[in-house]
Amino acid sequence: MVRRAPPIVSAASIGVLALAAAVWAPSCKSAYYSTMEKFGVHKRDILVDRVKEAREDQQEAKEQFVTTFERFKALTGYDGGELEKRYERLSSAYDDCNAKAEDVRERIRSVEDVAEALFDEWKSEIREIQDRDLARRSTESLDDTRERYKELLGAMKRASSAMDPVLTAFRDHVLALKHDLNARAISSLQGTVKSIEEDVSRLIDDMQRSIQEADTFIRAMSPS
Repeated sequence: MVRRAPPIVSAASIGVLALAAAVWAPSCKSAYYSTMEKFGVHKRDILVDRVKEAREDQQEAKEQFVTTFERFKALTGYDGGELEKRYERLSSAYDDCNAKAEDVRERIRSVEDVAEALFDEWKSEIREIQDRDLARRSTESLDDTRERYKELLGAMKRASSAMDPVLTAFRDHVLALKHDLNARAISSLQGTVKSIEEDVSRLIDDMQRSIQEADTFIRAMSPS
């Protein structure tokens, strides 16, 4: 795929352009990609940008899960007053955690959308290449990129799935504490800290691997 150097387009212009494309054809992603390409922003560029955004969202989510668990552990080990304030902080942290998790899921969907469009376009353009050696090299490049993307997507989805049991545990305990917030209820939750900590630890490991896969993919897709 021969690509010309894109013209300089300001971030503000790109934002306006994206909004305009959504207004013109809300049900047709291809209209957005076509419009962006007219400004020199190709699907490959958009994919790299979205992977970067997914990496950042995963990093933020990872930090928020750790914060929420720390607040949960601090509350379950607390035997003094001001339980209501500590519960409110835990509840707020859980809400933030849930929002960050949804951000990650949405970013993964956006990565899948543009990757599918890129690979379809790439495959179609290869069929237009008359030189067999050029076509072969382009096909090999496509296959290599697909394989790297497959590894990246798998890592992102494993990390996304690992969020679910942790979120469920946080939600269960936040609701239980909402219904019965007293020292005895707090004490009864202490035995669950260890199991939640193990789930959080696995989640953090999965997220870190996904972030590393994103770094590898970005480097491979960036111009030499």
